[in-house]
Amino acid sequence: MARLGGVPGLVLLFSGKRKSGKDFVTEALQSRLGADVCAVLRLSGPLKEQYAQEHGLDFQRLLDASTYKEAYRRDMIRWGEEKRQADPGFFCRKIVEGVCQPVWLVSDTRRVSDIQWFQEAYGAVTQTVRVVATEESRQQRGWVFTPGVDDAESECGLDNFGTFDWVIENHGDEQRLEEQLEHLILHNHSVKYSRRTFSSAFSRCQGLKRSKQPVQGKGLVNVGTLARTQAA
Repeated sequence: MARLGGVPGLVLLFSGKRKSGKDFVTEALQSRLGADVCAVLRLSGPLKEQYAQEHGLDFQRLLDASTYKEAYRRDMIRWGEEKRQADPGFFCRKIVEGVCQPVWLVSDTRRVSDIQWFQEAYGAVTQTVRVVATEESRQQRGWVFTPGVDDAESECGLDNFGTFDWVIENHGDEQRLEEQLEHLILHNHSVKYSRRTFSSAFSRCQGLKRSKQPVQGKGLVNVGTLARTQAA
C-alpha cells in the first residue's frame, strides 16, 4: 500500500461515542506535544468537505459542534457509507496527504476498516485508543440519543472490536484525565524523543509545505511495545 505522507513514528487511532470527548482528548495531547511534533487528523474533514461541495453547504459550519452540522449528520452518514463501500480507504488516504509530523492522532476512527487501513499502511507504530464516558457525562455535554445516528455503524462499528491498546476515561474528572494523558505521553518509558529531533522534523515539514512533496524517511519517535490499559 502506497504511503502518501511522511513516515510516522507513532499513529494513535482514537475512537469513542458521540460526546465522549475524542476531540478534546486529542487536542489536549497535541497541546502537550506541540503542533510541530503532533498532527491531529480527522477522517470527517474530507468527508464533510466533499459532502458540502456536492450539496452546496457551508463546509466550515459542518466542522463545528453546531446544530447546523447535526441537521445534516444523518444524511452525511448515509453518503459517507456509500463512499466507503465503493472504496474503504478513500478518506484515510485523504487525511495523510502531506502530513510530516512524527506523531499522528486520528481523532475520529469509527470502523474496523479504518483501523485495518492504518495497520496495513504503518504497521507496528499504529495503536488504538478508546475514549469512554458515562451517558450522564455525555448528556451534560449535549448528547441526546438520535435514531439513525447513534445506532448507525458510524457510532457502533467498533463496539465489538475487542481489546484496545489504550482506554482513556473521560467522565469529567479533570485530574484523572490529566493522569491518563501524562501516562500515555510521558510515563510510558517506551516512547522517547528529543525536542531537537522534533525541531528538525518541523523544519522538514515546513519544506514539505513549500514543495508539496511527501517527506520520506524513518519515523522520529522511538516506539517500543506500548503498555495496554483497560478502563477501571
